[in-house]
Amino acid sequence: MSTSRREFLVAGSAALTLTAGRHAHAQPAAPTHSSKIDAMLQRAVDAGDVPGVVAMATDRNSVIYEGAFGKRVLGQPAPMTPDTVAWIASMTKALTATAAMQLVEQGKLDLDAPAAKIVPDISSIEVLDGFDASGQPRTRPPKRPITLRHLLTHTAGFGYDLWSDDLGKYQTVKGIPGIITCQNAALRTPLLHDPGERWFYGINIDWAGKMVEATSGKKLGSYLHENLFAPLGMTSTAFKITPSMRERLAKVHQRGENDAFTPQMDLEIPQDPEFEMGGGGLYGTAGDYLRFVRLILNRGKADGKPVLKPETVELMTRNNMGDARVTLLKTAAPALSNDAEFFPGMPKTWGLSFQINTEKAPTGRPAGGLMWAGLANTYFWIDPVTGIGGVYLSQVLPFADKKSLPLYYAFETALYAAA
Repeated sequence: MSTSRREFLVAGSAALTLTAGRHAHAQPAAPTHSSKIDAMLQRAVDAGDVPGVVAMATDRNSVIYEGAFGKRVLGQPAPMTPDTVAWIASMTKALTATAAMQLVEQGKLDLDAPAAKIVPDISSIEVLDGFDASGQPRTRPPKRPITLRHLLTHTAGFGYDLWSDDLGKYQTVKGIPGIITCQNAALRTPLLHDPGERWFYGINIDWAGKMVEATSGKKLGSYLHENLFAPLGMTSTAFKITPSMRERLAKVHQRGENDAFTPQMDLEIPQDPEFEMGGGGLYGTAGDYLRFVRLILNRGKADGKPVLKPETVELMTRNNMGDARVTLLKTAAPALSNDAEFFPGMPKTWGLSFQINTEKAPTGRPAGGLMWAGLANTYFWIDPVTGIGGVYLSQVLPFADKKSLPLYYAFETALYAAA
């Protein structure tokens, strides 16, 4: 087991009038689409499928559904509520990418220039070319420089050891800490392929976050707060958990034998890190993230005020990796992730930084929809065609959980059925 694995284990508003604002102690609602979704989520909690869940949806103007059910921590009385704070993990990536794209707009970053111009250390990263007879890794220089576009599309060659035995072996041999430590040394893992040649999911956005810091002269959290969170009104999203956020914090639960959940009380992103993890370090609420969803739905405007240019949003939400396609992530750490792929059999591309479904999804989401997720089974989608999007937060490991992921799909499907 590698170091990082050990560390982890210690439609429009007229059609959709679903706003509820309920949680587990709410009064029964009338038999509307909203109450059907409530009942579905409550049944899942009652059946023990998830310890707790918050689900919210929006159109371009306002929240159209919200519900919260179950407990923040099993065995404790605090219920999940719409303002519950969760570790959103890799849902952080789209926010860091947005920060980078603001700097691209300003001419301070270039999508296709060598990233080493901004973060020189990246120039020394080589491609892993197997291991010799003694188990030592063989590496070689990459065929071309890594660019910001490579990083934002996960085509630079970086990976996560969760889905790569070779990376786990490399980290063990070289004594490199896992990314969850937020140590700068964790960014020194090799590439699994040459930049630009294929898609593989990994620490790319952490390097993009370093580029934001180097260009802006600010810590990533400070930049995000000043240029994204404050303009959007995201008051409960941060790398460092504030006292107010901690009062509303849910804990990650590990699914174990007989599907029993165990709260992981010690699992928390370092609160005094060497670097703020732009690929997965944020904590936040569903309501906050829904404000970001609306930013993309409104082509860069928040409450009528520009945060991104419309042409930037258009660029971010279309394929940016050519003929490459998103592929199955085969688990190398079953306690932390199952094999993971959304909508298997459907070709999927990548924007800056969203997965894009190229065909109508089984949930009802049209082609051109955007989505991604976080390790503890948090999910979001953005549908520029219909003008709706949603956020689903559970706190469950492993990723792509056999009960939580289908519940997310069912929530999205129910929203489209209501439309």
